[in-house]
Amino acid sequence: MSRTIEKSVVSVPTEEGLGVIVNRSIGRPELEHTLFDPFLLLDEFKAKEPAGFPDHPHRGFETVTYVLSGATTHEDFLGNEGTLHAGDLQWMTAGSGIVHSEMPKGKAAAHGLQLWVNLSKEHKMTEPHYQNLRGKNIPKVSKDGVTVKVIAGESMGVKSPVRTRTPTLYLDFKLEKGAKLKQAVPVGWTAFAYVLSGKGYFGPPSKQVIGQAHTTLVLSDGEYFQTENKDSKVCHFVLIAGEPIKEPLVWDGGFVMNTEEETKQAWIDYTKGKNGFENAPKWNSKIGLEYLEDTK
Repeated sequence: MSRTIEKSVVSVPTEEGLGVIVNRSIGRPELEHTLFDPFLLLDEFKAKEPAGFPDHPHRGFETVTYVLSGATTHEDFLGNEGTLHAGDLQWMTAGSGIVHSEMPKGKAAAHGLQLWVNLSKEHKMTEPHYQNLRGKNIPKVSKDGVTVKVIAGESMGVKSPVRTRTPTLYLDFKLEKGAKLKQAVPVGWTAFAYVLSGKGYFGPPSKQVIGQAHTTLVLSDGEYFQTENKDSKVCHFVLIAGEPIKEPLVWDGGFVMNTEEETKQAWIDYTKGKNGFENAPKWNSKIGLEYLEDTK
């Protein structure tokens, strides 16, 4: 059975970090979280120096940063640092706690997507972990006018090397004019498409919904997803799906836990430097300090 479009959501410009305006699709207060479980947030960002995301904490979930153009630097309180360039991916498991900074690098704007994936109670306090993939190492295949980059999961016979604690499918598609797509999606998984550019006709032929740039299309349940490009321009979108966690959720800033007591404890741990946040009180990122110098 083909998945149909249950809801179409246009992204809303939202200020985040310091001076960054993101196009936010999911993660807005007016959208019920259960509609997107296990996903918490999806932002399309365009950040240019000196704006960015200086030092900030996370606990209880994963952030997935996928750079489409430009470059962004990353640094955390465990000593991890590096630069993501166009096409690169960082799958960061915050787990028990991470304090990090994310800043654009160079004169060009850093353009990309950041997805937040919830973790089950079993994994919320796991040790922080990174999976970094250069664009050249993300599996890519093209056939009949359809090109896919397999960020997580499987498509067109190729699999991603990324390990996901919350079972996740994350695919970057480009469809040429006249191209059609039929992609398997596990039954029972939450799924949505986010259009980056162009225009696509989403859903089965009898129930197609047009999706344009900065639009999220929420899919019904089913065995597979269909879309086609009837336009002259390439349709570029991501398809994201995941197995719902179906647990209580309390979200406070950069902390996503199961109870209010756990989020309160996260703040205490962060401010007092305990239970995974031992380095927090005495740490400042180099790139964050550079930002403060630039804005004086």
